[in-house]
Amino acid sequence: MDSNVAENINILAKFLGTREIDALNQEELFKQYGIHQADVMVLFGGSIVEGGDVLASGIKNFVAKKYIIVGGAGHTTDTLRQVVHLEYLDIETTDLSEAEIFQKYIKHVYGCKADYLETKSTNCGNNITYLLDLLKENNISFKSIILSQDASMQRRMAAGLKKYVKDDVTIINYATYCASVISCGEELCYTENIHGMWTIERYVNLLMGEIPRLSDDANGYGPNGKNYIAHVDIPENVKIAFEELKMAFGSETREANPLYASKVIKK
Repeated sequence: MDSNVAENINILAKFLGTREIDALNQEELFKQYGIHQADVMVLFGGSIVEGGDVLASGIKNFVAKKYIIVGGAGHTTDTLRQVVHLEYLDIETTDLSEAEIFQKYIKHVYGCKADYLETKSTNCGNNITYLLDLLKENNISFKSIILSQDASMQRRMAAGLKKYVKDDVTIINYATYCASVISCGEELCYTENIHGMWTIERYVNLLMGEIPRLSDDANGYGPNGKNYIAHVDIPENVKIAFEELKMAFGSETREANPLYASKVIKK
């Protein structure tokens, strides 16, 4: 496998899976933002199992005043159900939402739990709007919020929230993992083990699916397209990496699944 392919995947990964603090603890929050606790920390259920480990770490380190898990059923849910149940046979995951699975997981493994669960959302768009509804319903005001999502979708999640909140809200990104790939002969390999990590094929597919979504053009999710998210600047090196990967893998990128589109409820 061409080493340029691995390098381009890592360029996409670094751009999409943003972390704005080096570690999930009060010292890093204070160093970077002058606060010891964020008002809210949110784990989004589209993540791999490592997301549960990250949330538990945040809870144990008191990085926020309130902890929320957001996630109904979407394109990653079946994988999460299978992976968690296979690893922990005591955790029954059949028909559970992502939020419920992660809550069971952190209780079982770490003995902690989130304060609130949002279990109805089906995609990154209503992950955000339903989160905001939950915060409003429970009278939780916030000026700082830590977002943790699967690294492939972290930047889009933050851009989704940015569309709805004022500039005085501090959004702190902490992607649930940082993956790096290298060329191993004819294949690609991860440089380290990450808990519940996607197959390389699935991971690359997720990464490549994000660039068209983040592109602020007629086909993207930004203000000049579907207007789901705030504008995102995509650096030139990321655009080049994406185009080169398209040549290597073909133009197949993850299409939005209509099954998980936001449902319009008629009143």
